[in-house]
Amino acid sequence: MESNNQGWLLLVELLLILNLPYSLAFAGNENKINTAVFLSPKFVLGPGSVENRFYYNVDFPKGHIAVKSFDAEVIDEAGNPVPLHETYLHHWVVTRYYIREGVEISEFDDHAKFNRSDYISGRNSGICPNLNQFFGLGSETRKTSTHVPDPYGIEFGNPAEIPSGFQEQWMLNIHAIDTRGVEDKLGCTECRCDLYNVTVDEYGRPLRPDYKGGLLCCYDRTQCRVKQGFQGVRRTLYLRYTVKWVDMDSSVLPVKIYIFDITDTWKRSCNSTGISTEHECKVEYDIEPSHETGLADDGFVDNRRISLDMPFGGYLIYGVAHQHSGGIGSALYKEDGQVVCSSLPTYGDGEEPGNEAGYIVGMTTCYPQPGAIMISKGETLIFESNYSSIRHHTGVMGLFYILVADQLPKPMHTLHTDIQTQSSIMLSAIIWAMVAMIGVVAVTAVAIHYRFKHAREDGYEAIEI
Repeated sequence: MESNNQGWLLLVELLLILNLPYSLAFAGNENKINTAVFLSPKFVLGPGSVENRFYYNVDFPKGHIAVKSFDAEVIDEAGNPVPLHETYLHHWVVTRYYIREGVEISEFDDHAKFNRSDYISGRNSGICPNLNQFFGLGSETRKTSTHVPDPYGIEFGNPAEIPSGFQEQWMLNIHAIDTRGVEDKLGCTECRCDLYNVTVDEYGRPLRPDYKGGLLCCYDRTQCRVKQGFQGVRRTLYLRYTVKWVDMDSSVLPVKIYIFDITDTWKRSCNSTGISTEHECKVEYDIEPSHETGLADDGFVDNRRISLDMPFGGYLIYGVAHQHSGGIGSALYKEDGQVVCSSLPTYGDGEEPGNEAGYIVGMTTCYPQPGAIMISKGETLIFESNYSSIRHHTGVMGLFYILVADQLPKPMHTLHTDIQTQSSIMLSAIIWAMVAMIGVVAVTAVAIHYRFKHAREDGYEAIEI
């Protein structure tokens, strides 16, 4: 009877195996996550100095891929993370472009010098014509999630989208300020013009008399005022960036990137369509202290709101804001007040990298349940950016990044039904096969039992089988 028992055990084991298709159905659609760590070209900073350069043809994963995350931080030559209170990362951005095959481009080239027929911008899907980046953050970069949830990804390298005769390349802009030994760290990070002794922009054009601080005063190779007698070494730094991606296939749903700017001057008109050519995004603005504006009863909060008509539709997959020191959060709303996404800053309270006191070291992100937030084409969204107005701030930003998918993944219940149907077919086939097998085992067992019985009656010793 031992053989009969083994037959039943085999059946039980095979029935247990039938559970595998439920997990394998999802594992089979999961692409392998690839990871690569790259270094930017080196840049050298001394106390008070500024790096704000554009590096072309930087390293980026090749092929038809879907990016799952893009993270970055400033490191020194030994690979050690550099804290914000030594080198402030104002921002870093990564943009795509297409260059004609055969045209050589160095990492320091200015695309404005290229023949226009040789260079094509490969911008994101957003409405601000001057915010072309696909990836980019600032001081918050170490503790802000950039993960794109499954089954979504940001698609690049699609041969059908690359213009004929061109190749896809990437540009990296790094804006970093060395604040070691400076007189006013916050003033230097907010690019106050008086601290930089700047009265003209990087092209030699005079600044407006009312322009007190911002990007026009802390361009590449400018110098923020250092305390008298302070000595500090110049050091070599890099932006280390880590990219995770999967190979693009039908199991990955592509998402599009849209960036909103609180300084967008767009106004609705009878002829407006919401497309990028109608938008002027100034990128930065100033915060006036409440006690000077006579608005101290506002709770010392500078609240800015704009309305934007969406020239696109889809499902919200991810959202995050970008703010500078003094920021207290941003949000997107529907017209009925429903929160689409809110993003709040995390301030550090220590000295170590990623927890620097007084700096925004992270921004919270939104990951709505699939299908929970749908944006309709032509719908109006309200964008809000809040800053503390206890003191004056110059050159602050209020940006909001969102990822939007045109479609949702196949409903889980449909997948379950498909898998269940396949499992039922497998189950039926295996059961009938096992019935036949058990029948053979049973017949064999009876025959052996009969043989064994008669062998003993005839005086023969049974053979162990």
